[in-house]
Amino acid sequence: MIAGIRIVLLGRQGSGKGTQCVRLSRHYVVPHISTGDILRAAVREGTELGRMAKSVIDSGGLVGDDIMIGIVAERLGQDDARSRGYILDGFPRTVAQAVAFDGISGTAPLETVIDLEVPRGMVLQRLSARRVCRDCGANYQSTGTDPRPWTCEVCGGDVVQRDDDTPTAINQRLDLYESQTQPLIDFYGESDRIVQVDGVGTPEEVFERITSAIENRR
Repeated sequence: MIAGIRIVLLGRQGSGKGTQCVRLSRHYVVPHISTGDILRAAVREGTELGRMAKSVIDSGGLVGDDIMIGIVAERLGQDDARSRGYILDGFPRTVAQAVAFDGISGTAPLETVIDLEVPRGMVLQRLSARRVCRDCGANYQSTGTDPRPWTCEVCGGDVVQRDDDTPTAINQRLDLYESQTQPLIDFYGESDRIVQVDGVGTPEEVFERITSAIENRR
């Protein structure tokens, strides 16, 4: 029997998905695999993958399927994911990725897909106010009365607005997400693997809804 738990969490950027993935990872003691974090690390380090992805990320686009599938296959092959499972964040984003994922996760198949639902207007407001630490990636929200310079409470690095958090780039990402995600939701719905969860509320309320949905499916 395969140990652990194997979950994909879907949701627009700004839905609180990343925070909930971290909480789920700690709750179930499984790795949180964020393809966005992996890509941003590659960009910072100037790897071949990072150079390929940078121009796409900066313009608000989504990185191609081949790169993303390769990243996920490599990460799922590591010991922690093979033995304990995973909380997968940022993948799959298209039906083609989902089909490929079913192939590469055959010995530890996906259990449940959680679709975290948050209104688009709320997401746009959150992302426009998002600030991140340039060094450790910690997230903050701008209030309009931010300290200058703004230093990270975690590591002391510079807190800045990401290049792809402008309203134009955010709307491009949301348009792409919505056009590609509905077919993905339909795909997982056909195999009865998706549960839609209301993502509006306090982090604690949303976490309770997600864990309840997971436990009801197990």
